[in-house]
Amino acid sequence: MQSTVEPLDDNKVKLHVAVPASEFERAIDAAFKKLAAEVRVPGFRPGKAPRRLLEARFGSEAARDQALRDALPEYYVEAVTANDVDPIAPPDIEITAGEEGGDVEFDAVVEVRPIVKLMGYDELQVELPWEAVDDAAVDQQVDALRDRFADLVDSEFPLIDDAYASIDIAGTIDDQPVEGLTATDFLYRVGSGMVVDELDDQLRGTRPGAILEFDADLPERFGESAGSTVHFRVMVKDAKQKVLPDLTDEWASEASEFDTVGELRDDIRKRLEVVQKLQAQMAVRDKVLEAAADLVPIEAPESLIDAETRSRLQDLDHRLRHQGSSLAAYVAATGQEPEAFLDELKGTSSRAVLADLALRAVVAQEGIEASDQEVDDEVARLAERMQQKLDRVRRDLEKQGAMEAVRSDIARGKALQFLVDHATVVDENGEPIDLTFPETSPETSETADAGSSASGSASTDVTEGTNATEERPEA
Repeated sequence: MQSTVEPLDDNKVKLHVAVPASEFERAIDAAFKKLAAEVRVPGFRPGKAPRRLLEARFGSEAARDQALRDALPEYYVEAVTANDVDPIAPPDIEITAGEEGGDVEFDAVVEVRPIVKLMGYDELQVELPWEAVDDAAVDQQVDALRDRFADLVDSEFPLIDDAYASIDIAGTIDDQPVEGLTATDFLYRVGSGMVVDELDDQLRGTRPGAILEFDADLPERFGESAGSTVHFRVMVKDAKQKVLPDLTDEWASEASEFDTVGELRDDIRKRLEVVQKLQAQMAVRDKVLEAAADLVPIEAPESLIDAETRSRLQDLDHRLRHQGSSLAAYVAATGQEPEAFLDELKGTSSRAVLADLALRAVVAQEGIEASDQEVDDEVARLAERMQQKLDRVRRDLEKQGAMEAVRSDIARGKALQFLVDHATVVDENGEPIDLTFPETSPETSETADAGSSASGSASTDVTEGTNATEERPEA
Protein backbone atom coordinates (compact mmCIF):
# COMPACT_ATOMS: atom_id res chain seq x y z
CA MET A 1 0.00 0.00 0.00
CA GLN A 2 1.19 3.51 -0.85
CA SER A 3 -0.12 6.81 0.51
CA THR A 4 0.55 10.52 0.19
CA VAL A 5 -0.66 13.61 2.05
CA GLU A 6 -1.79 16.89 0.51
CA PRO A 7 -2.52 19.91 2.75
CA LEU A 8 -5.88 21.61 2.14
CA ASP A 9 -7.58 24.73 3.43
CA ASP A 10 -9.60 24.88 6.67
CA ASN A 11 -7.08 22.78 8.56
CA LYS A 12 -7.71 19.68 6.46
CA VAL A 13 -5.52 17.25 4.56
CA LYS A 14 -6.20 14.81 1.75
CA LEU A 15 -4.75 11.34 2.01
CA HIS A 16 -4.42 9.53 -1.31
CA VAL A 17 -4.14 5.78 -0.80
CA ALA A 18 -3.30 3.22 -3.49
CA VAL A 19 -3.70 -0.52 -2.82
CA PRO A 20 -2.34 -2.98 -5.42
CA ALA A 21 -4.79 -5.57 -6.70
CA SER A 22 -2.63 -8.35 -5.25
CA GLU A 23 -2.89 -6.77 -1.78
CA PHE A 24 -6.60 -6.11 -2.10
CA GLU A 25 -7.10 -9.75 -3.04
CA ARG A 26 -6.61 -10.61 0.64
CA ALA A 27 -9.53 -8.37 1.55
CA ILE A 28 -11.69 -10.04 -1.10
CA ASP A 29 -10.78 -13.46 0.24
CA ALA A 30 -11.72 -12.32 3.77
CA ALA A 31 -15.04 -11.03 2.41
CA PHE A 32 -15.81 -14.44 0.84
CA LYS A 33 -15.07 -16.13 4.17
CA LYS A 34 -17.46 -13.71 5.85
CA LEU A 35 -20.08 -14.46 3.21
CA ALA A 36 -19.59 -18.20 3.67
CA ALA A 37 -20.37 -17.88 7.37
CA GLU A 38 -23.58 -15.98 6.68
CA VAL A 39 -25.21 -18.13 3.96
CA ARG A 40 -26.29 -21.76 3.81
CA VAL A 41 -24.78 -23.81 0.97
CA PRO A 42 -26.13 -27.36 0.60
CA GLY A 43 -23.50 -29.95 1.33
CA PHE A 44 -21.27 -27.63 3.35
CA ARG A 45 -21.16 -26.65 6.99
CA PRO A 46 -21.52 -22.90 7.76
CA GLY A 47 -18.31 -21.11 6.81
CA LYS A 48 -16.85 -24.08 4.93
CA ALA A 49 -18.11 -23.41 1.39
CA PRO A 50 -15.17 -22.80 -0.97
CA ARG A 51 -14.65 -19.41 -2.57
CA ARG A 52 -15.02 -20.66 -6.14
CA LEU A 53 -18.47 -22.06 -5.31
CA LEU A 54 -19.57 -18.82 -3.64
CA GLU A 55 -18.18 -16.78 -6.52
CA ALA A 56 -20.08 -18.91 -9.02
CA ARG A 57 -23.30 -18.66 -7.03
CA PHE A 58 -23.25 -15.01 -5.92
CA GLY A 59 -20.77 -13.39 -8.30
CA SER A 60 -17.63 -11.50 -7.40
CA GLU A 61 -19.30 -8.10 -7.07
CA ALA A 62 -20.86 -8.79 -3.68
CA ALA A 63 -17.55 -9.89 -2.15
CA ARG A 64 -15.69 -6.93 -3.67
CA ASP A 65 -18.26 -4.48 -2.28
CA GLN A 66 -17.95 -6.11 1.14
CA ALA A 67 -14.16 -5.99 0.92
CA LEU A 68 -14.26 -2.27 0.13
CA ARG A 69 -16.52 -1.59 3.11
CA ASP A 70 -14.39 -3.66 5.48
CA ALA A 71 -10.87 -2.91 4.28
CA LEU A 72 -10.92 0.79 3.41
CA PRO A 73 -11.16 1.92 7.06
CA GLU A 74 -8.16 -0.30 7.86
CA TYR A 75 -6.17 1.11 4.93
CA TYR A 76 -7.12 4.61 6.08
CA VAL A 77 -5.84 3.98 9.63
CA GLU A 78 -2.63 2.51 8.22
CA ALA A 79 -2.14 5.60 6.04
CA VAL A 80 -2.83 7.94 8.98
CA THR A 81 -0.19 6.15 11.04
CA ALA A 82 2.35 6.00 8.23
CA ASN A 83 2.05 9.72 7.50
CA ASP A 84 1.83 10.85 11.14
CA VAL A 85 -1.54 12.50 10.57
CA ASP A 86 -3.51 13.55 13.67
CA PRO A 87 -7.19 13.48 12.63
CA ILE A 88 -9.81 15.10 14.86
CA ALA A 89 -12.94 14.21 12.87
CA PRO A 90 -14.25 11.32 10.74
CA PRO A 91 -12.89 11.30 7.18
CA ASP A 92 -14.78 11.81 3.95
CA ILE A 93 -13.70 8.88 1.76
CA GLU A 94 -14.10 8.80 -2.03
CA ILE A 95 -13.10 5.75 -4.07
CA THR A 96 -11.31 6.93 -7.20
CA ALA A 97 -10.40 3.58 -8.76
CA GLY A 98 -10.90 -0.15 -8.33
CA GLU A 99 -14.60 -0.41 -7.49
CA GLU A 100 -15.06 -3.07 -10.18
CA GLY A 101 -11.56 -4.53 -10.39
CA GLY A 102 -7.82 -3.95 -10.43
CA ASP A 103 -5.88 -1.67 -8.11
CA VAL A 104 -7.90 0.20 -5.50
CA GLU A 105 -7.37 3.91 -4.95
CA PHE A 106 -9.23 6.33 -2.69
CA ASP A 107 -8.97 9.83 -1.25
CA ALA A 108 -9.69 10.57 2.40
CA VAL A 109 -10.25 14.22 3.35
CA VAL A 110 -10.03 14.75 7.08
CA GLU A 111 -9.70 17.62 9.53
CA VAL A 112 -6.48 17.46 11.55
CA ARG A 113 -5.42 18.88 14.87
CA PRO A 114 -4.00 22.36 14.27
CA ILE A 115 -0.35 22.96 15.09
CA VAL A 116 0.13 26.35 16.69
CA LYS A 117 3.18 28.38 17.60
CA LEU A 118 3.20 30.20 20.93
CA MET A 119 5.04 33.37 21.82
CA GLY A 120 5.92 34.39 25.38
CA TYR A 121 4.93 31.11 26.99
CA ASP A 122 8.20 30.99 28.95
CA GLU A 123 7.51 34.27 30.76
CA LEU A 124 3.92 34.03 31.89
CA GLN A 125 2.74 36.09 34.85
CA VAL A 126 -0.22 34.93 36.90
CA GLU A 127 -1.96 36.61 39.80
CA LEU A 128 -3.15 34.87 42.97
CA PRO A 129 -5.05 36.22 45.96
CA TRP A 130 -2.51 36.10 48.77
CA GLU A 131 -2.43 37.03 52.42
CA ALA A 132 0.43 36.13 54.71
CA VAL A 133 -0.41 33.85 57.61
CA ASP A 134 -1.21 36.26 60.45
CA ASP A 135 -1.70 35.93 64.20
CA ALA A 136 -5.47 35.63 63.78
CA ALA A 137 -5.07 32.48 61.65
CA VAL A 138 -2.69 30.99 64.23
CA ASP A 139 -5.09 31.94 67.04
CA GLN A 140 -7.89 30.14 65.23
CA GLN A 141 -5.87 26.94 65.04
CA VAL A 142 -4.80 27.21 68.67
CA ASP A 143 -8.41 27.72 69.74
CA ALA A 144 -9.47 24.74 67.63
CA LEU A 145 -6.91 22.63 69.50
CA ARG A 146 -8.10 23.99 72.84
CA ASP A 147 -11.65 23.13 71.78
CA ARG A 148 -10.62 19.50 71.37
CA PHE A 149 -9.52 19.46 75.01
CA ALA A 150 -12.50 21.37 76.35
CA ASP A 151 -14.56 20.15 79.30
CA LEU A 152 -18.32 20.22 79.63
CA VAL A 153 -19.44 21.64 82.98
CA ASP A 154 -22.89 22.14 84.44
CA SER A 155 -24.38 25.53 83.65
CA GLU A 156 -27.19 27.56 85.19
CA PHE A 157 -27.42 29.97 82.29
CA PRO A 158 -30.13 29.77 79.61
CA LEU A 159 -29.18 27.59 76.69
CA ILE A 160 -27.47 29.30 73.75
CA ASP A 161 -25.82 28.06 70.57
CA ASP A 162 -22.89 25.70 71.22
CA ALA A 163 -24.14 24.94 74.73
CA TYR A 164 -25.05 21.33 75.46
CA ALA A 165 -28.34 20.02 76.80
CA SER A 166 -29.07 16.59 78.21
CA ILE A 167 -32.56 15.83 76.95
CA ASP A 168 -35.18 13.14 76.72
CA ILE A 169 -36.73 13.36 73.27
CA ALA A 170 -39.70 11.52 71.78
CA GLY A 171 -40.88 11.96 68.20
CA THR A 172 -44.24 10.50 67.19
CA ILE A 173 -46.55 10.38 64.19
CA ASP A 174 -50.19 9.64 65.13
CA ASP A 175 -48.99 8.71 68.62
CA GLN A 176 -46.61 6.10 67.17
CA PRO A 177 -42.86 6.47 67.97
CA VAL A 178 -40.63 7.35 65.03
CA GLU A 179 -37.51 5.23 64.75
CA GLY A 180 -34.38 7.23 65.43
CA LEU A 181 -36.23 10.13 67.04
CA THR A 182 -36.68 8.77 70.53
CA ALA A 183 -33.90 8.77 73.13
CA THR A 184 -33.18 9.38 76.80
CA ASP A 185 -30.23 11.28 78.26
CA PHE A 186 -29.29 12.45 74.78
CA LEU A 187 -26.53 15.07 74.92
CA TYR A 188 -27.35 17.61 72.23
CA ARG A 189 -25.40 20.65 71.05
CA VAL A 190 -27.74 23.58 70.63
CA GLY A 191 -27.58 25.07 67.16
CA SER A 192 -26.15 21.96 65.51
CA GLY A 193 -29.33 21.25 63.51
CA MET A 194 -28.71 17.54 63.92
CA VAL A 195 -32.42 16.68 64.37
CA VAL A 196 -34.74 19.44 63.10
CA ASP A 197 -34.24 23.21 63.14
CA GLU A 198 -37.30 23.62 65.35
CA LEU A 199 -35.54 21.73 68.15
CA ASP A 200 -32.79 24.35 68.25
CA ASP A 201 -35.36 27.16 68.19
CA GLN A 202 -37.23 25.64 71.12
CA LEU A 203 -34.09 24.95 73.19
CA ARG A 204 -32.61 28.43 72.93
CA GLY A 205 -33.26 30.39 76.13
CA THR A 206 -34.54 27.42 78.15
CA ARG A 207 -33.20 25.96 81.41
CA PRO A 208 -33.17 22.50 82.99
CA GLY A 209 -36.70 21.36 83.82
CA ALA A 210 -38.29 22.84 80.71
CA ILE A 211 -40.74 20.64 78.81
CA LEU A 212 -41.15 21.46 75.14
CA GLU A 213 -43.81 20.25 72.71
CA PHE A 214 -43.88 21.20 69.04
CA ASP A 215 -44.46 19.88 65.51
CA ALA A 216 -41.89 19.83 62.73
CA ASP A 217 -41.62 18.50 59.18
CA LEU A 218 -38.70 16.13 58.64
CA PRO A 219 -36.03 17.41 56.20
CA GLU A 220 -34.73 15.56 53.12
CA ARG A 221 -31.94 13.75 54.98
CA PHE A 222 -34.61 11.54 56.61
CA GLY A 223 -35.11 9.73 53.29
CA GLU A 224 -38.50 8.16 52.82
CA SER A 225 -39.82 9.90 55.94
CA ALA A 226 -38.89 13.35 54.59
CA GLY A 227 -41.82 15.76 54.66
CA SER A 228 -43.68 13.88 57.39
CA THR A 229 -44.97 15.98 60.27
CA VAL A 230 -43.65 14.72 63.59
CA HIS A 231 -44.82 15.73 67.05
CA PHE A 232 -41.91 16.19 69.45
CA ARG A 233 -41.93 16.14 73.24
CA VAL A 234 -38.62 17.18 74.80
CA MET A 235 -37.60 17.39 78.45
CA VAL A 236 -34.49 19.44 79.26
CA LYS A 237 -32.72 17.59 82.09
CA ASP A 238 -29.33 19.32 82.33
CA ALA A 239 -27.49 22.20 80.70
CA LYS A 240 -23.76 22.14 80.10
CA GLN A 241 -21.30 24.69 78.83
CA LYS A 242 -18.03 24.03 77.06
CA VAL A 243 -15.00 25.39 78.94
CA LEU A 244 -11.70 25.66 77.09
CA PRO A 245 -8.44 25.01 78.95
CA ASP A 246 -6.28 27.99 79.82
CA LEU A 247 -3.60 28.78 77.27
CA THR A 248 -0.50 27.92 79.30
CA ASP A 249 2.82 26.25 78.69
CA GLU A 250 1.67 23.38 80.89
CA TRP A 251 -1.38 22.80 78.67
CA ALA A 252 0.75 23.08 75.50
CA SER A 253 3.11 20.37 76.74
CA GLU A 254 0.14 18.08 77.53
CA ALA A 255 -1.71 18.72 74.28
CA SER A 256 1.24 18.65 71.91
CA GLU A 257 4.88 17.71 71.49
CA PHE A 258 6.00 21.22 72.41
CA ASP A 259 7.02 22.58 75.79
CA THR A 260 5.65 26.11 75.40
CA VAL A 261 2.77 27.93 73.78
CA GLY A 262 5.28 29.93 71.76
CA GLU A 263 6.81 26.80 70.24
CA LEU A 264 3.35 25.44 69.49
CA ARG A 265 2.32 28.67 67.77
CA ASP A 266 5.53 28.73 65.72
CA ASP A 267 4.92 25.18 64.51
CA ILE A 268 1.30 25.95 63.63
CA ARG A 269 2.41 29.02 61.67
CA LYS A 270 4.96 26.98 59.68
CA ARG A 271 2.44 24.30 58.87
CA LEU A 272 -0.19 26.84 57.84
CA GLU A 273 2.36 28.42 55.51
CA VAL A 274 3.14 25.03 53.97
CA VAL A 275 -0.55 24.31 53.43
CA GLN A 276 -1.02 27.78 51.96
CA LYS A 277 1.84 27.25 49.52
CA LEU A 278 0.59 23.80 48.53
CA GLN A 279 -2.85 25.20 47.77
CA ALA A 280 -1.32 28.12 45.90
CA GLN A 281 0.82 25.80 43.79
CA MET A 282 -2.27 23.89 42.72
CA ALA A 283 -3.98 27.17 41.84
CA VAL A 284 -0.91 28.31 39.90
CA ARG A 285 -1.16 25.29 37.60
CA ASP A 286 -4.73 26.22 36.69
CA LYS A 287 -3.82 29.89 36.26
CA VAL A 288 -0.80 29.07 34.10
CA LEU A 289 -2.90 26.78 31.91
CA GLU A 290 -5.46 29.57 31.45
CA ALA A 291 -2.71 32.04 30.55
CA ALA A 292 -1.18 29.61 28.06
CA ALA A 293 -4.59 29.07 26.45
CA ASP A 294 -4.84 32.81 25.93
CA LEU A 295 -1.64 32.68 23.83
CA VAL A 296 -3.13 30.29 21.25
CA PRO A 297 -3.54 32.41 18.10
CA ILE A 298 -6.54 30.52 16.68
CA GLU A 299 -10.05 29.65 17.78
CA ALA A 300 -10.70 26.18 19.10
CA PRO A 301 -11.94 23.88 16.26
CA GLU A 302 -15.61 22.99 16.63
CA SER A 303 -14.87 19.29 16.12
CA LEU A 304 -12.51 19.29 19.12
CA ILE A 305 -14.98 21.30 21.20
CA ASP A 306 -17.77 18.83 20.40
CA ALA A 307 -15.56 15.85 21.23
CA GLU A 308 -14.48 17.40 24.53
CA THR A 309 -18.07 18.29 25.41
CA ARG A 310 -19.25 14.74 24.71
CA SER A 311 -16.42 13.34 26.81
CA ARG A 312 -17.27 15.60 29.75
CA LEU A 313 -20.98 14.81 29.48
CA GLN A 314 -20.29 11.07 29.43
CA ASP A 315 -17.95 11.34 32.40
CA LEU A 316 -20.46 13.41 34.39
CA ASP A 317 -23.30 11.04 33.49
CA HIS A 318 -21.22 8.04 34.57
CA ARG A 319 -20.35 9.60 37.94
CA LEU A 320 -23.95 10.67 38.57
CA ARG A 321 -25.29 7.21 37.77
CA HIS A 322 -22.72 5.72 40.13
CA GLN A 323 -24.15 8.02 42.83
CA GLY A 324 -27.72 6.98 42.04
CA SER A 325 -28.60 10.23 40.28
CA SER A 326 -28.97 11.32 36.66
CA LEU A 327 -27.79 14.02 34.32
CA ALA A 328 -31.31 15.46 34.05
CA ALA A 329 -31.61 15.69 37.84
CA TYR A 330 -28.21 17.36 38.08
CA VAL A 331 -29.09 19.98 35.47
CA ALA A 332 -32.39 20.66 37.22
CA ALA A 333 -30.56 21.08 40.54
CA THR A 334 -28.32 23.75 38.99
CA GLY A 335 -31.39 25.83 38.18
CA GLN A 336 -30.31 26.12 34.53
CA GLU A 337 -32.16 25.30 31.37
CA PRO A 338 -30.57 22.34 29.53
CA GLU A 339 -29.53 24.62 26.66
CA ALA A 340 -27.80 27.07 29.01
CA PHE A 341 -26.07 24.21 30.83
CA LEU A 342 -24.82 22.79 27.53
CA ASP A 343 -23.63 26.21 26.36
CA GLU A 344 -21.67 26.66 29.59
CA LEU A 345 -20.15 23.20 29.22
CA LYS A 346 -19.15 23.96 25.62
CA GLY A 347 -17.47 27.14 26.81
CA THR A 348 -15.46 25.17 29.36
CA SER A 349 -14.62 22.58 26.72
CA SER A 350 -13.42 25.29 24.36
CA ARG A 351 -10.96 26.57 26.98
CA ALA A 352 -9.78 23.01 27.61
CA VAL A 353 -9.12 22.51 23.90
CA LEU A 354 -7.07 25.72 23.70
CA ALA A 355 -5.08 24.70 26.78
CA ASP A 356 -4.35 21.32 25.18
CA LEU A 357 -3.20 22.97 21.97
CA ALA A 358 -0.93 25.25 24.02
CA LEU A 359 0.68 22.33 25.84
CA ARG A 360 1.23 20.48 22.56
CA ALA A 361 2.90 23.60 21.20
CA VAL A 362 5.23 23.79 24.20
CA VAL A 363 6.09 20.11 23.77
CA ALA A 364 7.05 20.72 20.14
CA GLN A 365 8.87 24.03 20.64
CA GLU A 366 10.85 22.83 23.67
CA GLY A 367 11.52 19.36 22.31
CA ILE A 368 9.94 17.74 25.36
CA GLU A 369 9.74 13.96 25.28
CA ALA A 370 8.58 11.19 27.55
CA SER A 371 11.28 8.61 28.22
CA ASP A 372 10.62 4.89 28.02
CA GLN A 373 11.09 4.69 31.78
CA GLU A 374 8.46 7.38 32.34
CA VAL A 375 6.05 5.49 30.09
CA ASP A 376 6.75 2.26 31.97
CA ASP A 377 6.15 4.01 35.30
CA GLU A 378 2.86 5.46 34.07
CA VAL A 379 1.64 2.08 32.81
CA ALA A 380 2.54 0.62 36.20
CA ARG A 381 0.49 3.32 37.91
CA LEU A 382 -2.43 2.58 35.59
CA ALA A 383 -2.22 -1.11 36.41
CA GLU A 384 -2.16 -0.40 40.12
CA ARG A 385 -5.10 1.98 39.85
CA MET A 386 -7.08 -0.53 37.79
CA GLN A 387 -5.99 -3.38 40.08
CA GLN A 388 -4.88 -5.43 37.09
CA LYS A 389 -1.65 -7.19 36.16
CA LEU A 390 0.95 -4.95 34.56
CA ASP A 391 1.47 -7.20 31.52
CA ARG A 392 -2.24 -7.29 30.78
CA VAL A 393 -2.60 -3.50 30.97
CA ARG A 394 0.39 -2.99 28.71
CA ARG A 395 -0.90 -5.59 26.23
CA ASP A 396 -4.34 -3.94 26.14
CA LEU A 397 -2.84 -0.48 25.61
CA GLU A 398 -0.66 -1.75 22.76
CA LYS A 399 -3.60 -3.59 21.20
CA GLN A 400 -5.70 -0.41 21.31
CA GLY A 401 -2.85 1.66 19.93
CA ALA A 402 -2.97 3.79 23.08
CA MET A 403 0.69 3.70 24.10
CA GLU A 404 1.45 6.83 22.09
CA ALA A 405 -1.44 8.55 23.85
CA VAL A 406 0.14 7.65 27.18
CA ARG A 407 3.48 9.02 25.98
CA SER A 408 1.76 12.20 24.75
CA ASP A 409 -0.02 12.69 28.08
CA ILE A 410 3.28 12.45 29.95
CA ALA A 411 4.93 14.95 27.60
CA ARG A 412 2.09 17.43 28.07
CA GLY A 413 2.35 17.03 31.82
CA LYS A 414 6.03 17.89 31.59
CA ALA A 415 5.15 20.88 29.39
CA LEU A 416 2.76 22.15 32.06
CA GLN A 417 5.48 21.85 34.67
CA PHE A 418 7.81 23.76 32.36
CA LEU A 419 5.25 26.59 32.19
CA VAL A 420 4.84 26.60 35.97
CA ASP A 421 8.59 26.63 36.56
CA HIS A 422 9.05 29.61 34.24
CA ALA A 423 6.02 31.60 35.38
CA THR A 424 6.08 34.58 37.73
CA VAL A 425 3.44 34.48 40.47
CA VAL A 426 2.29 37.82 41.91
CA ASP A 427 -0.34 39.01 44.37
CA GLU A 428 -3.10 41.57 43.72
CA ASN A 429 -0.55 44.36 44.10
CA GLY A 430 1.84 42.87 41.57
CA GLU A 431 4.32 41.79 44.23
CA PRO A 432 6.06 38.42 43.58
CA ILE A 433 4.99 35.49 45.76
CA ASP A 434 7.58 32.98 46.91
CA LEU A 435 6.03 29.51 46.74
CA THR A 436 9.19 27.55 47.45
CA PHE A 437 9.42 25.48 50.62
CA PRO A 438 12.25 25.84 53.12
CA GLU A 439 14.46 22.76 53.27
CA THR A 440 13.43 22.13 56.84
CA SER A 441 9.69 22.42 56.16
CA PRO A 442 7.46 19.60 57.39
CA GLU A 443 6.66 16.86 54.95
CA THR A 444 3.66 17.75 52.84
CA SER A 445 1.93 14.56 53.89
CA GLU A 446 1.73 15.95 57.40
CA THR A 447 0.13 19.22 56.43
CA ALA A 448 -3.31 18.15 55.29
CA ASP A 449 -4.78 19.37 58.57
CA ALA A 450 -2.58 22.06 60.05
CA GLY A 451 -4.62 22.28 63.20
CA SER A 452 -4.54 18.61 64.09
CA SER A 453 -0.94 18.18 62.93
CA ALA A 454 0.21 20.95 65.20
CA SER A 455 -1.27 19.14 68.16
CA GLY A 456 1.27 16.33 67.92
CA SER A 457 -0.13 13.55 70.08
CA ALA A 458 -3.30 15.51 70.74
CA SER A 459 -6.17 13.38 69.50
CA THR A 460 -8.70 13.52 72.34
CA ASP A 461 -12.16 14.59 71.22
CA VAL A 462 -13.93 17.35 73.12
CA THR A 463 -16.60 14.86 74.05
CA GLU A 464 -14.21 12.30 75.52
CA GLY A 465 -15.22 11.52 79.04
CA THR A 466 -18.52 13.39 78.74
CA ASN A 467 -20.47 11.04 76.43
CA ALA A 468 -21.23 14.09 74.30
CA THR A 469 -22.36 13.25 70.78
CA GLU A 470 -23.71 15.10 67.83
CA GLU A 471 -25.54 12.23 66.21
CA ARG A 472 -29.20 11.75 65.62
CA PRO A 473 -30.84 10.24 68.71
CA GLU A 474 -31.27 6.51 68.57
CA ALA A 475 -34.11 4.55 70.10
